[in-house]
Amino acid sequence: MIEKTLVILKPCTLQRGLVGEIIHRFERKGLHLTGMKMIHLTDKILSEHYSHLSTKPFFQRVKDSMMAAPVIVCCFEGVDAIQVVHALAGSTNGRTAAPGTIRGDYSMSFQENIVHTSDSPETAATELKRFFKPEEIFDYEQVTFGFLYACDEY
Repeated sequence: MIEKTLVILKPCTLQRGLVGEIIHRFERKGLHLTGMKMIHLTDKILSEHYSHLSTKPFFQRVKDSMMAAPVIVCCFEGVDAIQVVHALAGSTNGRTAAPGTIRGDYSMSFQENIVHTSDSPETAATELKRFFKPEEIFDYEQVTFGFLYACDEY
């Protein structure tokens, strides 16, 4: 099934000059970029986004890290995109993430781990609405689509 999912390129990614490299990894896999913008996150939106961490002792540290510089929010689309993006990102802790994953190749941190990715269809839908207006996600034909999937895969 074709899905849309959110990827946030974190401030550490911008500061380290890895934006092009990370987007390239998703595109090279065959994911279709349908939305992208640079924004500066606020305490309010981060409190909502990370509300599931609000009782953790590191909650404010996570928010501070995400406000240290702008981020780039992206919408990627593809068959099983949520699972594919999550797998490409690798496990949360960069020190233990498998080599070949984004975090395994570019991160040495649990927090400064390059990307945030949605982990389920429900989360992806909620997060995409949080960061994008409907008109900021584009529906256009990717000319390589027929070369990415067999006709019965989508």
